[in-house]
Order: sequence, then structure tokens, then C-alpha cells
Amino acid sequence: MLEDLKPHIAELRSRLIKIVVIYFIFFILAFVFWKEIFQWMSQPLLEALKVSKNSEIIFTGLAEPFFTAVKISLFAGLFMSLPFILYQIWAFIAPGLYEHEKKLIIPFVFWGTVMFVAGAAFAYYVVFPVGFKMLIQFGGSEFTAMPRMSEYVSFFGKLMLGFGIAFEMPVVTYFLAKLGLVTDRTLKDFARYAIVIIFILAAVLTPPDLFSQLAMATPLLVLYGVSIIIAKIVNPEKEAPQESQAPKQKEKE
Repeated sequence: MLEDLKPHIAELRSRLIKIVVIYFIFFILAFVFWKEIFQWMSQPLLEALKVSKNSEIIFTGLAEPFFTAVKISLFAGLFMSLPFILYQIWAFIAPGLYEHEKKLIIPFVFWGTVMFVAGAAFAYYVVFPVGFKMLIQFGGSEFTAMPRMSEYVSFFGKLMLGFGIAFEMPVVTYFLAKLGLVTDRTLKDFARYAIVIIFILAAVLTPPDLFSQLAMATPLLVLYGVSIIIAKIVNPEKEAPQESQAPKQKEKE
């Protein structure tokens, strides 16, 4: 048993090493430009801070800018290396697939990347402007907002990654349906459990505030509905053949 697993373990180790090497290269590249990346990341917050007088982004520890730069580089490195990571994931599972299924690698990498970026863009351009402004206004005009840069980067990165992962649902559903592993009936029967899981994921992947959790749970519910439609198109549940209702003729004696 262990001998049979050794080739798979060696293959997994090889794929993980390649992912780490590429990720490290992008991490170093992002670290060089961390200030420019931070300016882009902080733009939604800076716009929201305009509603609060004398508000600004601050740091309170001597080493905070350095560790913030590391956080930014880790986050940006993951984004930039995502297509390569998806490729390595598919390459690892490809030996267990049929030849026609192996050819799905390009659509998998392309649409996996597109949907991840779409989820992150939804967070950046839709959720952040409304959410940040609402959260800052909640403090009232009698308070001055001075968010710490390290806390903001963690908040930003967690939401971006959460929305990016959440938007992968239709892509995962398409390929599972293409491989014959799920049908539209499977997703419909699982819907009641999916709703509970979606709200749990929204609570885990987002900061502990109601707006962020609802902002993630709502599109996830919509994406689950879209996933059912995708599964119905790609791999619909086959109806069981019905027995003929026509009365049998009596045999003549």
C-alpha cells in the first residue's frame, strides 16, 4: 500500500516545490513594489476616510511598515502566481483522468483565474466603497478614524481572498459536472445544507462584522444558483425510464 503511494507523494512534492519557487519569485517582485501596491490597496479606504475629519492611515510600531510590506507581498504574490498554481493542481490530478478530460487544463486555468479576479474585483469596486464608508460613518462625526496600516492590509487581504475563492464556485461546478461527478439534482438536493455552509464560510472568510458576512453570503447564494444551471447544462440528471402504462394484451389460448 505504501509503495503504491510513493509515486503520488513524490509527484505531489515536486508540484509543491514548483509552486513555492514561483510564489517566492513573485513575492520578491511584489516586495520591491510594495509601496505602489499599498497605494492601490488603500485607495478605497482613503476615499471612505473623507467622511471623517482629520482621518488618516497610521502605524504605531517601529517594525509595522516592514511587516506590512511582507503581508502585502504575500498577498500580491499569491495573486500573480495563481495561474501557475492552478496549472500545477490540474497537472497533479491529470494522470487519473481520461485523455479528453486532460485537455480541459487550459479552460480550467483560464476560467479559474478569471473568476478569482472577478471575485476580488467585486470586493474592491462594489463591497469596499460602500462597506468602508458605512463602517466609518457608524463611528459618528464625534470620532476620528485612524486605522492602522497593518490591520487594514490584513482586513483587505482576507476579504479579497475570500471573495476570490467564493467566485470559483461556478468553475468548480462546471468541471465536476464535466467529469460526471455532480448533476443539477445533486446540487438541488444539497441546497439546504449549502445555504448553512455558505453562511459559515462567510463568517470564517470575512472579518467579524455583519455587513462583510452578508456581502459575501449574498453573491455566494446567487453563484450557487448559477452553479445549478451550469450543472443542468453540462451534466443534467437523467430521468429514470418509465414503464409502459399500456395494458398488456392477453395471450390467446
